[in-house]
Amino acid sequence: MSAKAGDRIVVDSQKVGQAAREGEILEVVASSFGIRYEVRWSDGHTSTFSPSGGSVRIVGAPKRRTKTTPR
Repeated sequence: MSAKAGDRIVVDSQKVGQAAREGEILEVVASSFGIRYEVRWSDGHTSTFSPSGGSVRIVGAPKRRTKTTPR
């Protein structure tokens, strides 16, 4: 799983009927213990998150369109 700052993270719920948790990755922190993400969640809170296998999806940040000048 490859992620970078600006990407969206979606954490699937482990309980039936609960909504997935979503947020924006602010920073990717790699260490000998694995990868952690500093995330600003959709409810406005910020936390450091260590994903477990199969519970997370990374959605790439939309590419910015550049303005082109007409010729």
